[in-house]
Amino acid sequence: MAMTVRLPEELDAQLEAIARARHTSKHAVIIEAATRFANSESKTDRVLSIADEVTERYAETLKRLEDA
Repeated sequence: MAMTVRLPEELDAQLEAIARARHTSKHAVIIEAATRFANSESKTDRVLSIADEVTERYAETLKRLEDA
């Protein structure tokens, strides 16, 4: 899917430097960064979901530990 991204000049320059150092394009650098971000967010959502499940499942035990 095509998309136009307007970047601040400083960020554009940083991406250009990274792309040059890696002998690749800014597009490839942005795709890699977006993929890492999406994966990180997905993992965070899963961890928070598991934490909610554990909290709910062991609510009584956690309350007893809190009161101990």
